[in-house]
Amino acid sequence: MTKRIKIYDSTLRDGAQAEGISFSVEDKIKIVKALDELGVSYIEAGNPGSNPKDLEFFERIKELELKSAKLTAFGSTRRRNINVEDDANVKSLLLAKTPVVAIFGKSWDFHVTDIINTTLEENLNMIKETMRFFKDNKKEVVFDAEHFFDGYKANKEYALKSLQAAVDGGADSLALCDTNGGCMPNEIYKITKVVTDKFNIPVGIHCHDDGGMAVANSIMAVTAGAVQVQGTYIGFGERCGNANLATIIGNLQIKQDYECISGDNLELLTEIARRVAEIANVSLDEKVPYVGRGAFTHKGGMHIDGVNKASKSFEHINPELVGNERRFLMSEVAGRSTILKKIQKIAPNMKKDSEETMLIMDRLKQLEHEGYQFEGAESTFELIIRKNLGKYKPFFELENFKIIGEKPNISDELSAYAMVKVNVDGNIKMTAAEGDGPVNALDKALREALEMFYPELKSVYLTDYKVRVLDTKEATAAKVRVLISSTDGVNEWTTVGVSTDIIDASLIALIDSIEVKLLRELEKKIKAYI
Repeated sequence: MTKRIKIYDSTLRDGAQAEGISFSVEDKIKIVKALDELGVSYIEAGNPGSNPKDLEFFERIKELELKSAKLTAFGSTRRRNINVEDDANVKSLLLAKTPVVAIFGKSWDFHVTDIINTTLEENLNMIKETMRFFKDNKKEVVFDAEHFFDGYKANKEYALKSLQAAVDGGADSLALCDTNGGCMPNEIYKITKVVTDKFNIPVGIHCHDDGGMAVANSIMAVTAGAVQVQGTYIGFGERCGNANLATIIGNLQIKQDYECISGDNLELLTEIARRVAEIANVSLDEKVPYVGRGAFTHKGGMHIDGVNKASKSFEHINPELVGNERRFLMSEVAGRSTILKKIQKIAPNMKKDSEETMLIMDRLKQLEHEGYQFEGAESTFELIIRKNLGKYKPFFELENFKIIGEKPNISDELSAYAMVKVNVDGNIKMTAAEGDGPVNALDKALREALEMFYPELKSVYLTDYKVRVLDTKEATAAKVRVLISSTDGVNEWTTVGVSTDIIDASLIALIDSIEVKLLRELEKKIKAYI
């Protein structure tokens, strides 16, 4: 019988504590909608007593009707030596008007005596009274036992007393926190099993990844009887991050017969991961299991051949289960069959020994000899195929451009100005733009010129720009390879350019990037029409 695991997402609270992450109120609302669409059980949305931004968020989110998730406000037990009803932070949690509150309290005696400087007995009272306060106010209450595992190893009896205090106060569930992230899976299993055997209320797990064990530890806790898993959707959080819920959902639901989200929603796993990363303005790690771009990517010829014959030979699941896709990288080790599959996406009837296939392979070898590399720039290779098959018409022509660099004083930042002239079906447009360097200026000017013809380009922007010098022995006359990664907020693609001039190489990759977007939009329109 399938067992139900409640997924408790803390992207908006614990995830917001990660270096480089700063959510606006609008960002938080978008992420709530995405996680609710996925079907998580709880969304921990922040601490309304900690900052004005969270107060505004909780005020605005009241208008949003969630389909599956329970919105949760997060805060601490009352402060020492104060009545719970007089504690400002406790009262602020009521203002959030969420159906659930998560309260963290100390389970490690060291933290009680040396960090919050109170007595062991007073800490237990703080836990119990705070639980009771929120139960009296008709809230579902989750008790986060902070540093529980370290506390258990230091003083088992007291750590369990902290849980008992929460239960006595009426807590609906207990979340055991590996706050320092240093526990090993066997420790998590043994200690969680003690708790699940001792208490008759639901037990959850909250792991950090400081030892690289957060996912494994979370799964071991579930094996020991935990029925709630806390984490952040794509793993970001303080220090080394939190348990990655996308990975945990994949492992539990596909591999171990647990239900974390609706089965119909499993194919949203990848889409939601990319959406959350986009909103957070971070690049999703390509190597993240299940949802990363590289999770089902193959390069070696033997691997590719094996997958083509039987996908399970080198893939642990079908990527479509989680909304991802299989990718074969274009490289010198890929083999003819890989190139043929790329060609057949555009010309399905093409054969391995056809003249067109051989010409494309020869062109690929020539370009690789010139310094091109396609394993990270399949979009450029797609354009090369189209050009060689006569299935490509440029959307615009760049008639000319001019770049001016300026640095009036040696201490000033370098600024650049670009002027471009484009031709779209005989219509001429000239624009100029200023940027942080010549490539940025050129990018801005080119997009500004084209947006009046192709408004869909307004959603496109560059996410990465890489330059590699190919033949260093040639010094300043060396060839450079430029890789440009772009996104429209939903899809990502990478293009490549090679030249002895870095501006020229950048321009080649930049034009290809724009052409790829316009080509995909045209294909969408054709499919919709058909």
